[in-house]
Amino acid sequence: MKLSVPIHQLKRKARLLHRQEQIPLHAALDRIAAAEGYRSWGLLAAKQPATSAATALCRQLEPGDLALVAGRPGQGKTLLSLALAAEAARAGRRSAFFSLEYTPGDVLERLQALGFAGHELDGFFDLDCSDAISADYVIGALAAAPVGMLAVIDYLQLLDQRRDTPELSRQVRELKRFARERGVIFVLISQIDRAYDPAAKPFPEMTDIRLPNPLDLGLFDKMCFLNGGEVRFQAAA
Repeated sequence: MKLSVPIHQLKRKARLLHRQEQIPLHAALDRIAAAEGYRSWGLLAAKQPATSAATALCRQLEPGDLALVAGRPGQGKTLLSLALAAEAARAGRRSAFFSLEYTPGDVLERLQALGFAGHELDGFFDLDCSDAISADYVIGALAAAPVGMLAVIDYLQLLDQRRDTPELSRQVRELKRFARERGVIFVLISQIDRAYDPAAKPFPEMTDIRLPNPLDLGLFDKMCFLNGGEVRFQAAA
């Protein structure tokens, strides 16, 4: 869907609306997106730059990397990560999308919104929406993964939601170990803490990642933060 004006002009309109009506910036962005025919700003933003942003992120990743894609709800982090996996599959690389958040129907709908036809990814893209997803589950599913395979996990904060799964820090360490040993690339989607204020800081940072359970964020090699349709890459400390 073609935008009425370039996306940077839409963001300018949203900021003006935010100031004039004294509404949250994300609400102003969503209102502008609705006028363009999108259900949310996240969908609009991800639809327009998803392929280029995914390509940019892909260039940052190397076999063995453990990466994080983080943003507030509605900022397009799932769509960006899904586009990343789909672009890899379209290019003939194996990829997988493990989701504890969405149903297969939800994922397929988003793939179509991104311009990917399901059949074109056959044989290269695996989708798994099992309730049993954990680090051990993912590692088992990728036992025969080729070097350079890209796997997205949606999302970090749900990995240890069940009582029978190990603590989050142990699971992330296991994923990192597997990534390094097998040359697999893991991309984990993450929530941002509700205390983050985009009016005070244009992009969330590592300290804004929501951690209901202890986790050493230094385990991640790279991080990608989304806000207002823009993407910022950061090397983990």
